[in-house]
Amino acid sequence: MSASLSLLFRILLAWAVALIVAAIIWPEIFGSTGSIFALVAIFLLVVAVTSTLSHLRRVKLLAGRLDRDCLASRQRRQIEIPLDAAQAFEVVEAAIGELPRVEEIDSSPGSLQIRAKVPRIDPYNVRPPSRWNPVARLAIKRNQVSAVVTPGEGTSSVTLLFEPEAGAWVDLLVVDEGSNFENAEAVTRSITRRVGEQRRSEQATAQQNATEKELSVARLNLLHAQIEPHFLYNTLANAQVLTRTDPARAEQMLGHLIQYLRSSLPSVDESMSTLGVELERTRAYLEILKIRMGARLNLQVDVPPALEQLPLPSMALQTLVENAIKHGLEPKPGGGTIWVLGREFDDHVTLTVADDGLGFGGSTGGTGIGLKNLRERLRLACGPDAGLAIVSNFPSGVAATLTLPRSAEVSHEA
Repeated sequence: MSASLSLLFRILLAWAVALIVAAIIWPEIFGSTGSIFALVAIFLLVVAVTSTLSHLRRVKLLAGRLDRDCLASRQRRQIEIPLDAAQAFEVVEAAIGELPRVEEIDSSPGSLQIRAKVPRIDPYNVRPPSRWNPVARLAIKRNQVSAVVTPGEGTSSVTLLFEPEAGAWVDLLVVDEGSNFENAEAVTRSITRRVGEQRRSEQATAQQNATEKELSVARLNLLHAQIEPHFLYNTLANAQVLTRTDPARAEQMLGHLIQYLRSSLPSVDESMSTLGVELERTRAYLEILKIRMGARLNLQVDVPPALEQLPLPSMALQTLVENAIKHGLEPKPGGGTIWVLGREFDDHVTLTVADDGLGFGGSTGGTGIGLKNLRERLRLACGPDAGLAIVSNFPSGVAATLTLPRSAEVSHEA
């Protein structure tokens, strides 16, 4: 109540002073301060009181309270936005652009400043200012909005100013019927809404990425689980046959299987391994196969020691070796050799498993599920730049080459 009375008293006092000055000047122009001047003075005082009461009523409806801050014709807002300066500027610019009837928007992204004009209307009939407020109707037809974005560390500070399109002196005589308070609240709400929408979008994106990552890990584990039983089944089946025909060799095979499992099981739940670990696992695997194939199976490894820490999907090397033996060397009467070759390049590494077996022209065939799984595991674990290429080897056999980007190596070590 005190703020309302203070505003009303201030307006009446300003008009009284203005009328006293006019009464002094009037005789110099018209000769006397007669009844016409008195009528004009009374009319202006009535208009001042009426417009002030209208201002008080409208601000009460808008703000639900009457205090010095919300009754002022010039409104200032200071907002902290958890965005960088460029993003904050876009949010503020869009919020100001959403004001009804806004015009002459002048924005400068370089200096992080925005200015705009908002024509005034009578809030009760959407026309120019009320007929009971002739001074505002004739002299102040628009409000103006100014915004400045100040960059910070991870956040930005926004200063908003809403005021009549006139000098500060008019505040002594004229009120704005709450139009600048209304604009200030509208822009503040719009900024809050936009920042909230952006945060919700970021959270939804992060949740989606987390879900996709969990799905990728689940698919990797599933694909990895499809490989181990395949090898174990074949080995145990061979050991079962040998127990009837050659118990000593069966015991030797089971001993190598135990050694293989001892080196493999600690990392069976991990989707990624290293080339050094995979080479050790592959050698143990081949020792098992040599019991069955004997001198028909040879292995030559040419991998630089620097590549032993190269990350790659677990069991990837063994999958290629299994294919080379099953479809290339095992059905070949004289057997053959498997080569494992590693090569470094600027942005990628290649790992080749080649054999001199029957090649693509052989009579054996498979379902391709192992290579299909390997390609999928490469894509999920190492990204789209990783790949698997299978070509004919010269003079016979097949060469399968894994291509792994250097980025996969860095991310794994990190």
